Amino acid sequence: METNILTGLIARQSARYGERAALSAPDNNGKWHDISWHNLSADVDTASAAMAVLGIREADNIATFSANRPENIVTDYACFNNRAVSVSIYATSSLEQLAYILNDASCPLLFVGNTTQYHIARRAMALCPSLKRIVVIKPIKLDEDDDTSMLWTDFMNLGRQASDEIKATVKSRTASATPDDIATLVYTSGTTGEPKGAVLTHSNYDAAMEAHLQRIDMVSDKDVSMAFLPLSHIFEKGWTYFCLVKGIKVAVNRDPQDIQSTIQQVRPTCMCAVPRFWEKVYTAVQEKIASMSPVMRMLVGMALKVGRRRNIEYARVGRKAPWWLETRYKFFDSKVFSLLRHAIGIDHGNIFPTAGAPVSPKIVEFFHSCGINIVVGYGLSETTATVACFPRVGWEIGSVGTPIPFVEVKIGEENEVLVKSPMVMRGYYNKPEETAKAFTPDGWFRTGDAGYIDDHGALFLTDRLKDLFKTSNGKYIAPQAIETLLGSDKYIDQIAVIGDRRKFVSALIVPDYTALKDFAAKERISYHSMDELVRNPRVRQLLTDRIEEIQKGLASYEKIKRFTILPKPFSMENGELTNTLKVKRHAVNRIYAKEIDAMYDC
Repeated sequence: METNILTGLIARQSARYGERAALSAPDNNGKWHDISWHNLSADVDTASAAMAVLGIREADNIATFSANRPENIVTDYACFNNRAVSVSIYATSSLEQLAYILNDASCPLLFVGNTTQYHIARRAMALCPSLKRIVVIKPIKLDEDDDTSMLWTDFMNLGRQASDEIKATVKSRTASATPDDIATLVYTSGTTGEPKGAVLTHSNYDAAMEAHLQRIDMVSDKDVSMAFLPLSHIFEKGWTYFCLVKGIKVAVNRDPQDIQSTIQQVRPTCMCAVPRFWEKVYTAVQEKIASMSPVMRMLVGMALKVGRRRNIEYARVGRKAPWWLETRYKFFDSKVFSLLRHAIGIDHGNIFPTAGAPVSPKIVEFFHSCGINIVVGYGLSETTATVACFPRVGWEIGSVGTPIPFVEVKIGEENEVLVKSPMVMRGYYNKPEETAKAFTPDGWFRTGDAGYIDDHGALFLTDRLKDLFKTSNGKYIAPQAIETLLGSDKYIDQIAVIGDRRKFVSALIVPDYTALKDFAAKERISYHSMDELVRNPRVRQLLTDRIEEIQKGLASYEKIKRFTILPKPFSMENGELTNTLKVKRHAVNRIYAKEIDAMYDC
């Protein structure tokens, strides 16, 4: 019988690596500790048995509602051992979002991470007839009237005390697993409409793992990866599975807000990130350079020119640099770039996959010039993550790379990117009509993204088709491209471009409040609230000047003519952002209708 890559993976790797570290994670005091392959395998076996004790059957959907924890990985692979399905739910989900997914997937068992998620889950239980049991990973005090929940330690004790019959049942399920089994339901973040569960089978993951083994051939089991993005997102989930397949140690970062300190402690060689992470690093580096002495600024400028020539003009296209350029690059690498990488926490950086939103070419070029291998890619939940990414050589700046092995890409009507691949989902769970809409009559998956393929086979994205709008003057606008351009400015943290059926393009801008406060202090601007500060004429003039400078290369009709500075950020809690931090345009247009109308009334 054909063996699934993920089913039984941890046991196979345990036999190979034994006491070598598979994972690392912080304890409650923030001290990092390793988890060996042997111990991880034992935990997966124990959790597998515990699920069977609780009556979990083959094909049951088991949900996890938690921030990143090693236990999330344990429950995933325990599901696979039982031929059950893993359903990951974002830790920041609301009661309504949680209840919707639990009901849609009819989940009988839910794992939650902490006290906050536990209390939301208890409220959800009253709304979800299928939910029978909650397991809380963090050791907390359960409600006194709660007779349906248990702590992780008690759950694991069930597995340790399981009968030989239960253990035999799990072993039989593992042995009978097939590639057609559903592995995960990955719910889309829902920028429009309700979330949809992408049905990803083991055969989808088998193909994805093999494709990445072929394309991402620069990593080895000597690498260390930081799981920074949510494991509930297909990008981090797929990458972490790939790391486990390769034997790469995975450091599980629990709180995204702690990444600056944890990256310094762990010093990973690999890490998935969204462009916003690198935008913030870029801004911090530029501020540091600006504060240097003239001599040091000149040295850094020379280093960047040499780095760009060596890494962009030669290494990028597979050409060997002349000896004199290589010699100068080695000098600047040791005197400048190595210090930069050390300051970030990636002294021994290997590969840094980056996706989830458009990446500014300026940022890609800058970090590659510094010897930081940002590998831009593109994918969706529905395609088991990667569709395309930078190859080792020959990648094009501004593109999302070339299709990875086993993936076909073509451009359809309205320049839509279409995909055909063994990694494409089976369909949306319980949604036959939505599934039918997602495919062309001849079986190509509709990504909803507009783009083109250049003469080198590189894929370039222009925007989300649903985001494209037309001004009242009949001009088409691609808001994501404008937002990416302006988002690299140090004073702009978030931006939503407006203009559908309007006379001109406008924007709602969430400033970087820290940078804005620094500006106010430098300019001796007094204020009593953030609302007062963002309305200050000098602050407005600052942003006006910077926006005008950044927009110089845009067509007149694309330029932002008016903008409103917001005193508080867009948030998931207010429904303005998805769990992957994408702007929900319909929600923003509704919530800020008054502010938007004001920009067009004057």
